[in-house]
Amino acid sequence: MSALWLRQGERQTTLTLHIQPGAKKTEVAGIHGDALKIRLAAPPVDGKANAALIAFVADRLGLAKSAVSLKSGQTSRRKVLEVTGAPADTVARLLPQE
Repeated sequence: MSALWLRQGERQTTLTLHIQPGAKKTEVAGIHGDALKIRLAAPPVDGKANAALIAFVADRLGLAKSAVSLKSGQTSRRKVLEVTGAPADTVARLLPQE
């Protein structure tokens, strides 16, 4: 897999993301260095952006929100998510580098 932002583990897939909160709409925005950039309409206040990110990724992958967890980056723009129940090739196809 050539995507630097995506790593397949034994039981989960790890996504490295660069988040832009407070955008006009929630969308995948392409590559930002070694991370996939996602614009979020939610503001970066009281964990709203983190909750919106988890909901967005789970929805795009057709998974329950409980299958997506924030591994690191609680208060940072750079976040690492862990996804269970979707192999890396599925994640790469459903979160295209637009």
